Amino acid sequence: SVPRCYLNKQLATMRVLKGDPAELTCTVSKDNITGTWFKDGLKLTSMDGVILEKKGLVHKLIINKAEDIHAGKYRFEGEDVKTEASIFIEDPPQVDKVLLKNLTSVPTVAKAGAGVKLRIPFEGRWPIRATWLKDRMELGDDTRIRVDKTDTCTMLSISSCNRKDCGDYKVRLKNDSGVLEIDLKLLVIDRPQPPAGPIKVVESSANNITIQWKPPKDDGGKPVQRYLVERQQVGRNDWETLGETPRSCTSFTTSKVEEEMSYYFRVRAMNAEGASDPLESGEVKAAGKASPGSPDPPEIVSASKDTITISWKAPRKTGTSQIVGYIVQKRKKGTVTWLPVTNVPVKDKKLKVTSLKKGVQYEFRVAAVNAAGTGHPSGPSEPAFAQDPTKSPGQVQDLKVSSSDGTSVTLTWNRPEAQDGNDVKGYEVEMRPCNSLSWTKCFTLPADTTTCRVQGLQAKEKLFLRVRALGDSGPGEATELEACAGAAAPAVSPRLLIDDTVKSFLVIKAGNTIRVKIPFEGSPEPVVSWLKDGLPLPCRAAVSTEDGTAQLLLTAAEFSDSGTYTVELSNGLGKKETFSFQVQVTDIPQPPGAIRLEENVPTTVTVTWEPSASEKWEKNLYYTVLKRESQKGLWHMLGDLIYNNKFTFTRVVPGRDYYFRVVAKNDLGASDPSETVQPWRIRKTKAEFRVKAQQYRGVNQNQPPRFLVPLKPHVVVTGSECRMSCAVGGHPRPKITWYKDSRDLSKDPNYFCTNDFGVCSLVILGVTKQDAGEYMVEASNEVGRAFSKAFLAIKGNS
Repeated sequence: SVPRCYLNKQLATMRVLKGDPAELTCTVSKDNITGTWFKDGLKLTSMDGVILEKKGLVHKLIINKAEDIHAGKYRFEGEDVKTEASIFIEDPPQVDKVLLKNLTSVPTVAKAGAGVKLRIPFEGRWPIRATWLKDRMELGDDTRIRVDKTDTCTMLSISSCNRKDCGDYKVRLKNDSGVLEIDLKLLVIDRPQPPAGPIKVVESSANNITIQWKPPKDDGGKPVQRYLVERQQVGRNDWETLGETPRSCTSFTTSKVEEEMSYYFRVRAMNAEGASDPLESGEVKAAGKASPGSPDPPEIVSASKDTITISWKAPRKTGTSQIVGYIVQKRKKGTVTWLPVTNVPVKDKKLKVTSLKKGVQYEFRVAAVNAAGTGHPSGPSEPAFAQDPTKSPGQVQDLKVSSSDGTSVTLTWNRPEAQDGNDVKGYEVEMRPCNSLSWTKCFTLPADTTTCRVQGLQAKEKLFLRVRALGDSGPGEATELEACAGAAAPAVSPRLLIDDTVKSFLVIKAGNTIRVKIPFEGSPEPVVSWLKDGLPLPCRAAVSTEDGTAQLLLTAAEFSDSGTYTVELSNGLGKKETFSFQVQVTDIPQPPGAIRLEENVPTTVTVTWEPSASEKWEKNLYYTVLKRESQKGLWHMLGDLIYNNKFTFTRVVPGRDYYFRVVAKNDLGASDPSETVQPWRIRKTKAEFRVKAQQYRGVNQNQPPRFLVPLKPHVVVTGSECRMSCAVGGHPRPKITWYKDSRDLSKDPNYFCTNDFGVCSLVILGVTKQDAGEYMVEASNEVGRAFSKAFLAIKGNS
């Protein structure tokens, strides 16, 4: 018997990109098989771009460059063998590579107010759906933006750009063979916004006014180059340019001011596109000139037989201009006449007074001088002798705090070591708080007293104390306590200091840090303990107590950290105080699941959806349902604050396409939407309408128009159809004219008027809020005229 032929390798189905080569190969067991190729059932003898080859046992069908005509079902037959496979030609959307590189590598720049057009030609198997998106939302046509598409290109047109149009755009081209997404960037440049206010007055004097502002929140897409400062005197209309500042400087000082005169200031930010609108100040008044205040009494630095050196500090109030010097005066102790020491003001704050009489005791005072004149003089200094200095007493010994109670501190010390000719005449006690550098004299004591009680202190008040011995030549060097001494504080019950900064309910986004600080007081310092839901805190929680503040810290919050936290204070006296607060750890919800639509009641649609996965941990989650009535229309809210997974829309217009979207929300924001892909509609049944001709009997030829059925008021929902009708009689047949708010509607294409045998109707296909108002129908003929009026009210979708 002759052996039969069989296949060693069959044909395999292929998917080939348009323009790429393709090859079908099969292998048979006998070399002498010629074989025949078929395409779509027809014998294949010759075809453009197709080569048939046979090499031994291998039979090949080779396509050099795949085109649409090459798609189909191929079959190879030879003797007893048969095998077949299909070739599918894929032709996804494509854009020229050079154009694509230019579009994606460099942003498109447009000036504010100008129009911009982004045109993208494409190739690929038709039909190709082109979609433009910005911020993941599909763009639709409105008063400024238009999306156009032909079979070979798509174009986005913006008639008048503004800064809000800046951002990242995406063009999605899709057909049965694939999807191509192109990312574009649009930059709109404009003048900057006005500088951020308000304008602050940093200085206002008789000579200068200094103002300050903040940079604008939006620089218009180009960096701010400088600021222009202008001024207007109150009562005048013209603005005066004062000058400019560089972009790094947001303050300006002007010396062109008059005393006690009021001004307005304004500042403009400037970039390469121009100047912003101005930021204006309130009324700013220049101060009048004022002389300086009086300094503190001068201090004695040193003395000799004919000189005394004094020093002083500048006054706290310097007036409205800079101090140029000081007038120094002297007098003998016991006299009332002050004599000048110098004839011109002294610039330094230290002076060596010469030509004094030896052994005479002097007092000194100073007065500051500025452009307004000489200020009030200081008080007199301590009296000082013009004599060579003698050795002052030594330091007191063993200064210490012997006792203290709630309101006082008692000091003790020993006399200084004995020194020749320097007998102690008494002691001087001084004190200062820990937060101050100024010493205050408390007591001057006789030489035989070496103890002192400082009274009138507050609980927990801390202070430094020092004591110095007094002699004939003056005070000796002071001895100071090495550490702060303080009065013993009385016992204070523990108390939590809850104010507006401590919240009783916290909402924290998952992954963020939970940090709670609660101030408290108590003496002795209370023990702080924390609980969560009545149990000890988890190991992740860190607590600390410092400077009268208890802190709870949880980094990278998890959903399990939600709960009630309690802080408790307690002391050794058995007194306690607690405070509890709630923490809710949440996150932006996960999107809802699939949406299902059902017409359970005629002309309604019930929208149900799978719940968001976030319902397991989010107590305050709710849903928002939106709809639109075309594939590219705007989304309109149907329902909000929905706490179940079901919503019924009752105002369905038969024959109209609807798309639905559901979004999950909580306190932190909204999830990605879940949407219906296919349009949903209720089939519209056409009602049979018959008009019965009115039978006219003998009619008075001179009968004026009259309304057999007048107009009636209407209340309709936005987007629905409205039909207003009336019935009119009269002979000759009256002419009918419709008006809205006294405007003739005869030539308005948005309204359709009919008149069937005296039944007159006005039809509005899709009402908007602008259609609300008073409507009037006028019937007129040769004999007279008649009118009928009614109101149309519009309410929004619910």
